[in-house]
Amino acid sequence: MFPLDPVTVLLSIVTCIFLAIVLYKQKERVHPNYPHGPKPWPIIGNILLMNAQRPYLTFQELAKTYGPVYSMKIGAQKMVVLCGYDVVHEALVTKAEVFSDRPVFHGFTRGYVSCSISHKAEARDGRAGRVKHSTGRRKTGGTSRGIIYSSGQNWKTMRQFTLSTLRDFGMGTRTIEDRITEEANCLVQAFYSYKGEPFDNAKIINAAVSNIIVSILLGRRFDYDDPKLQRLLTIVLESIRIAGSPMALLYNAFPYLMSWIPGSHKTVRQNSDEFDAFIREIYTKQRNQLDANDQRSLIDSFLIKQKEERPNPDLYFHDENLTAVVSDMFAAGMETVSATMRWALLIMMKYPEIQENVQKEIEKVIGSGEPQMAHRKHMPYTDAVIHEVQRFANIVPTNLPHQTTQDVTLKGFFIPKGSYIIPSLTSVLRDNNYFKKPDEFYPQHFLDSDGNFANNEAFLPFSAGKRGCAGKNMAKMELFLFFTKLLQTFIFKAPPGAELDLSPDLGFTLRPQQHEICAIPRY
Repeated sequence: MFPLDPVTVLLSIVTCIFLAIVLYKQKERVHPNYPHGPKPWPIIGNILLMNAQRPYLTFQELAKTYGPVYSMKIGAQKMVVLCGYDVVHEALVTKAEVFSDRPVFHGFTRGYVSCSISHKAEARDGRAGRVKHSTGRRKTGGTSRGIIYSSGQNWKTMRQFTLSTLRDFGMGTRTIEDRITEEANCLVQAFYSYKGEPFDNAKIINAAVSNIIVSILLGRRFDYDDPKLQRLLTIVLESIRIAGSPMALLYNAFPYLMSWIPGSHKTVRQNSDEFDAFIREIYTKQRNQLDANDQRSLIDSFLIKQKEERPNPDLYFHDENLTAVVSDMFAAGMETVSATMRWALLIMMKYPEIQENVQKEIEKVIGSGEPQMAHRKHMPYTDAVIHEVQRFANIVPTNLPHQTTQDVTLKGFFIPKGSYIIPSLTSVLRDNNYFKKPDEFYPQHFLDSDGNFANNEAFLPFSAGKRGCAGKNMAKMELFLFFTKLLQTFIFKAPPGAELDLSPDLGFTLRPQQHEICAIPRY
């Protein structure tokens, strides 16, 4: 071995660094009209600028300097951030087709789990609806499954099937309204059981809300203390919390490096595997008892489509898609509505005068009868309060990322095909061009000068365009019927000596921090 001269070693290191920077700069050459933004560091990008616990605040702050359309990098991932209603609406609605794709996910989403099993899935033959080919899968090496994280024809097929099935099982009709009403009455009885004493409402509300989507997905409901339901809720909520953690930011920035490092991503993977195993057990049993003339759930409908599709070589109704669709619908159908309901009750405790005004309107319009969706048009104040809860709660602050399907120009900026897009919902729901007091809870955002309900075009809690929430109509029904039933029955107060904090807990979605409530019967 030749002895290493210190000067030679130093020169070699400097040369390597210089070449890395030169190559980095060459790679970073972009179109002259590409959105500008903060200058990224080599390798790490702009990660040091990020509020790792609340990245949506960083996106808001950077927009003040770089405008409503700007670029940044997290690790090697280049992204374009869209802020404000005008820009987000143009992208997601006016140019919906161009911004309708979903990027490949790493780390803390079902997309990661999907990618991790792709090689196994592609190695299988056509047994039980699984596919050997790559139809409906991403060309990037991962697999495209379900609705939330998939793209292309697979996403279109699964979304069309899901919307059609939700309608078949009563979404937007009296059928699902009756089901929600029954569940609201069960929730009331659960609240009664505490006899006005303080309790944490999280598990009960999570269970009640999940029963609505579970009744469609599985054709049944669970008791609130059912250990299987509580376990499913625990693992879903834990994964969502981890997805908003600093570890998630690092994992998505450096997926290949972080895959070798122990951490919470291992928990997410285990949770996903456990949830998938539960779903597979359910549909395996239902496949053996399938009756095309008696479809009791979304799973039954999917299995029927699977049997019809088998002669076709281009399969979409395979078992991996069934597992992903059920998982996607369960998480989305439970988390956003339950978090919003918990915010609603917390805010009513914080502002008792608003709670009292809602209850006066309930007494005037509904009295002691059962709340119905037909009452909503006669209850402008209550409707405004529910809308303002959704706006203020800002449940999904960063939205889910989108990806461009082709080159596009937005507000004079060139955005190339395949760009990773973050359409910030926080920037829409806090847009001071559309909301007079964006950082306050102010129901008048949705009332005109005469006290009539007034739509606000910047109200986009369900996102918008082709990727908007598939179950938003059902979610609106749940929120109105649950909220009015609870406020018809109880006065909500904070426990003696408790201070009510409206700052959100940490996570990918924004839930209230842990707290207790007192539900005092009104009659």
